Amino acid sequence: MSAEQEKDPIALKRSRGGDSGLDGLGGPGVQLGSPDKKKRKANTQVSIPPFLFEAILYAPIDDTNSTAKIGNGNIFFTLYKKEPAMWDSLTLADAGKEKLQYLRENAVLKAQEKAKEETEAKKITKQEHKKYALEATMKLEEAERKRIEDLKEKERQKVAKELEFWKNQQKYADKYKSVRKKEELHQEIKPLKERKNEKMNKSRIPNEGASNIRLKSTKGHGSCSIFSQNLEEEQLPAPRAAATIKVSFTPRVFPTALRESRVAEEEEWLHKQAEARRRINSDLSELEDLKEEEKNTDWLKDKGNKMFAMGNYLGAANAYNLAVRLNNKLPLLYLNRAACHLKLRNLHKAIEDSSKALELLTPPVPDNENARMKAHVRRGTAFCQLELYTEGLRDYEAALKIDPKNKNIEKDAEKIRHLIQETMQSS
Repeated sequence: MSAEQEKDPIALKRSRGGDSGLDGLGGPGVQLGSPDKKKRKANTQVSIPPFLFEAILYAPIDDTNSTAKIGNGNIFFTLYKKEPAMWDSLTLADAGKEKLQYLRENAVLKAQEKAKEETEAKKITKQEHKKYALEATMKLEEAERKRIEDLKEKERQKVAKELEFWKNQQKYADKYKSVRKKEELHQEIKPLKERKNEKMNKSRIPNEGASNIRLKSTKGHGSCSIFSQNLEEEQLPAPRAAATIKVSFTPRVFPTALRESRVAEEEEWLHKQAEARRRINSDLSELEDLKEEEKNTDWLKDKGNKMFAMGNYLGAANAYNLAVRLNNKLPLLYLNRAACHLKLRNLHKAIEDSSKALELLTPPVPDNENARMKAHVRRGTAFCQLELYTEGLRDYEAALKIDPKNKNIEKDAEKIRHLIQETMQSS
């Protein structure tokens, strides 16, 4: 080992060079721990504290493809030239301190710019991957939805064909019964006709003299023939022709029977529901970025229901939020969002949504009984979790008035009464 190497254990030996690249070996015979290696376009650094080695290269290099490998106490550099050419020397000779300082600073600035560009590129790539993953997920969901719709359509067509086949069978059966009935009537009438013909023949058998006397005497009194009267009395009316009577029932939305006293309330409720489904807030700027299906409140409601069933309560609440912004007159949206707020412990918002749902569920008709019952139960649950047991009991009692046979609501109401009594006794 030379005296120079003893002073500085980091040395650089050029082993091979060419027009496009060169190899080098640094630090011979040195035990390298964790050296810090930096390759820039204008210089190369190796740091093994407390030693620092820096080589200001003769010309710029391609720092992206250049490599540095550690092995057997050596650092092996493979440097690729920026421009293919022969170098007079490995390092820049006769360079002053100011020039060296300028080259170092310039190399650091370029390295920082390159790192910034790489970070931005990674960020853009990550965003593109995220966008691609989202699009792929949406495509999968759309394909699944289309598959389900196709299955439903096939099932509908199958049921329609079976119903049509059944109708044709019934039609042929009715026609066959009608023909059989006509034949039976004809068979019943035939012997009657035969008996009538026999009587008519018998009445014409008596001798001509008696008939002439009888006829003359009757003509004298100006009356008609006895035989013609008997024939008129014995004539039977023709059988009635068979016919099919079609009956059509008046369509009705509500499950209960029609009552004149509640016709006005039912018509008002149906009118409000129709108006609510036609209403959409087209002034929202967010609608420009939404797909057509995402502007459909029914689609958003179904999406929220699926997320709620999967346990994604926050996502379900977001779906209901957008649906409410599109149409704020549908009570089921507020009712479902209240259930999400209960799961997320947003109790005040649950009370607000339940109250809004009850406000829209007017007038009270059989069609909205179940929704009104759920709204009272959810608002009562939120009140009880806020320890407002009196207000919660009022909602549970209102729900019991709507559905008196619901045992679960009855049990919960009884528990709330016990809690109120215990609270009053302890105070």
